[in-house]
Parts: sequence; C-alpha cells; structure tokens
Amino acid sequence: MNKKLINFIIKKYLKFDKKNPFISISAILAFIGVAIGVMVLILSMAIMNGTAKEFEKKLFTMNYPLTIYPKFSTLNNEILTNLEEKFPHLIFSPYITSQVILQNSDNMSGGILYGVYPDREKKINSIFNEALKEKDLKKYEILVGAGIKDELYLVDNEKVTLFFTSLNPAGFTSLPKMKRFKYIENFKSGLNAYDKAYVYTHISSLQTILNKDESYFDGIHIFTNDAFKDIKLIQEAVGPSFGVVGWWQQNGNFFAAMQMEKTALFIVLMLIILVASLNIISSLLMTVMSRRKEIALLLSMGASSKEVKSIFLKLGTIIGFSGILTGIALGFIGYWVLDTFEIVSLPADVYGTAKLPLDLAMFDFVSIVIGAAVIVFLSSYYPASRATKIDVIEVLRNE
Repeated sequence: MNKKLINFIIKKYLKFDKKNPFISISAILAFIGVAIGVMVLILSMAIMNGTAKEFEKKLFTMNYPLTIYPKFSTLNNEILTNLEEKFPHLIFSPYITSQVILQNSDNMSGGILYGVYPDREKKINSIFNEALKEKDLKKYEILVGAGIKDELYLVDNEKVTLFFTSLNPAGFTSLPKMKRFKYIENFKSGLNAYDKAYVYTHISSLQTILNKDESYFDGIHIFTNDAFKDIKLIQEAVGPSFGVVGWWQQNGNFFAAMQMEKTALFIVLMLIILVASLNIISSLLMTVMSRRKEIALLLSMGASSKEVKSIFLKLGTIIGFSGILTGIALGFIGYWVLDTFEIVSLPADVYGTAKLPLDLAMFDFVSIVIGAAVIVFLSSYYPASRATKIDVIEVLRNE
C-alpha cells in the first residue's frame, strides 16, 4: 500500500474546495456537530453524576449506611456489646424513636423524634455533629431541622410542647402524652424532607416519657465505609430475629429513576453525534461523486481498491475524530468553568446544594469516546466502500 500517495490525496481533499464549496461546508458542519455532541454528552453526564452523588451523600448521612431493626425479638445492650466486640471497625449508635407533634404558641408541626446518645450520634452523623459543635444535647432538650424551626418560629432556649402518639389514662378516657422540651439548635441537611421532619433529643428523655427500659432500643444506626459488604456480615451476626437495611434500599426507587434518566439522556444525546455523522456520509459521498474521474484514473494507473478505500475511510475518520478530540477539549473546558465559577445557581431546598454539582465518571467518559468513535467509523466506512465500486472504463469513456 502506497502510504505517501494516500496521505498526499487526503491532504488535497481536506483543503477547501472552491469549485464545490458545499462539500467542504458539509464536512465542516459534520466536524462541528460531532464536537458539540461530545461536549454536551460530557457535561450532561458530569451533571447527572454530580447530582446523584450529592443526593447520595445527603441520604447516606440522614438515612445512615446501615440500620438494625427488630423483627421477632428486641434489641438490647447485650446485642450492642456483642456487635461492638465482633466489628470493632464499625461505629454504632442505638436509638429510640416516636412520632410527635410540636407546638409553639399557635403554630404546630409534625415530626419524627429520635432519642440518641449524643456522643455516639456525633461520630456517625456529620450534620448532627456540625449543628451541635461544642454544645451538648441534654435530657429534655431538642435539636430540630431548619424547616421545623422556621414553621414554629423558634428562638434559642425556647420551650416547645411535644405531643406523643402514646396515651396516658385520665379517668374514663385517655390523653396523649405531652412534655415541654427546650429548643437549643437546628440543623440543615440540604434536603427539605428531613429538615421538616427530624428532631433529636437525648435517649433518656424518651426512655422516661415512653416508659422504656434503659437497656432496650428501637434500632441501631451503624456507620461503615463498605456498607454493601458489611450488611451481609451483620445480618449473619444478628440472625433472623433482626433485620438489617442499607441506605440505598430505603431509597431504591429514587436511585433507579435517576439511573434510568441518565441512560435515556445518554442515548438521546448520542443521537446528536449520529445526526452529525450523517454529514460525514453526505460529504464523503459528494466527494466520491465529484472525484469519480480522479478515482478512475488512480485505479487505471495501478492503485488498488484497498488504497482507494483507505483514502476515503481515513478522510472520514480524520473529520470525525478531530470533532471528537475538539469536543473532549471543549467539554473539559466547560467542566472547569462550571465547577470554578457559579454560573448556574440552584435552589438549595430542592436540589440539596446551591452549586451545580459535577462529577464525570471514567466509565461514562470512556463510553462517550467509544460510542462516538464507532459512529464516526461506521459513517466513514460506507462512502469509502462505494468509492471502490466505480466502473473505470465507463467513467473514463464518458468523463
């Protein structure tokens, strides 16, 4: 194969054709289309990944990596001690919970009250730890979400009445249990659903109000860096009398929907590259038709069909791969600009963050490059194969 001849003709065909400018314009549009398609894909996948990671981070904290709950038996200090001895690398935080209604003056709000050991909870809940900082959560004191604080117009050290779902007998009827707690601080998780529902107090508060034994719990929250592995080990350790649930299982539908949306977006945006590649096909086909005489002369002078095919295949891949490389460069430039400057501002109560989250996974990047490369190659292959099917004798006789 004469590589010098192939490279010489490719350079000639890459120059702007003044006699047939539409051919060159079509090639330029193909280049721009592929570049824009790749750039948009990179930025879109980065935004989708970043959004998923941001929600995952919030849900990981507020739902806890793993949670043990009773099924056919009760959780107690003995089980907690055995787990701590068997899994010293994990952090455990037992809790008691109850649904409550909070009232401040004429304002009321529903919530879920968690009774925890503050020192243990601070080790596994960064939002809880950040809210309290150097403060301590004592008996009959509460830490509430920012949404509850705003609804009840709470100020520091203000007394709040909590109504519990359990009842107290009162003559011939029953009344809900109630107790006044002191509001000391609020937390912001970044997710409105938790900020308007979660309330924390010292575990001794609920043990007293609900008449719970000090050695029994409603559940145990667990922090682990490898929840997918440890969930099986913990389940084996506690046996069938207890259940173990991971944070991802509590929000499985949410993440499945996000993954489906990401896949659909990838397919739709890949169509942009596919549409742009049609310009490569049309440009190469027009080049073949306008260069029929030159191709026939090459074949009659001894050039092989393989060489002619290689000329147009390389011509198409040069246009397409130049677009891919330009798109990658533009994509990373756009990534840096969006990550560095607050060009796009998001409502924090909806998305959990005011800054546009970005995180491009290596798998997504490789998929984009491979997908674009396959489309470009296939788009170049058909016109190149058509160039070798010219009838040399007929072309030379008529043209």
